[in-house]
Amino acid sequence: MTEGSSQPPVTSDSALNELKQGIRNIPDFPKPGIQFKDITPLLADGRLFRMALEQMIGSHQSDDIDLVVGIDARGFIFGAAAAAMLNAGFVPIRKQGKLPFETIEQSYDLEYGSNTMAMHRDAVLPGQRVLLLDDLLATGGTAAAAL
Repeated sequence: MTEGSSQPPVTSDSALNELKQGIRNIPDFPKPGIQFKDITPLLADGRLFRMALEQMIGSHQSDDIDLVVGIDARGFIFGAAAAAMLNAGFVPIRKQGKLPFETIEQSYDLEYGSNTMAMHRDAVLPGQRVLLLDDLLATGGTAAAAL
């Protein structure tokens, strides 16, 4: 994202293909029939990692966002980096039982089961502007539960 820009970065087809090439498909993980999207090759390439972050942040400016919320666990990687780029705070949404303070919780369904996520009850205050980030959406259940 360029300084002062109000538009998302333009990504050419070749750049999108580069981003896609940075994601490795692992068949039958964590169980048969699931295609796991391994982002570690993308993370290992600083240029691709930054390109992915710029696409996720889009047209948001540092004065648009108070907090970036990242979903356990890969959303922590992108969310924390995006928060730093936007000069915003970072809030983790964790799996149930992983946060030490009072939490609010929401259950959701996955392609291969269900889970419950939690956030500290005081993590987001009324009126704060939040950007919710994860690394990708499969069913959308985690993003819907996070909202």
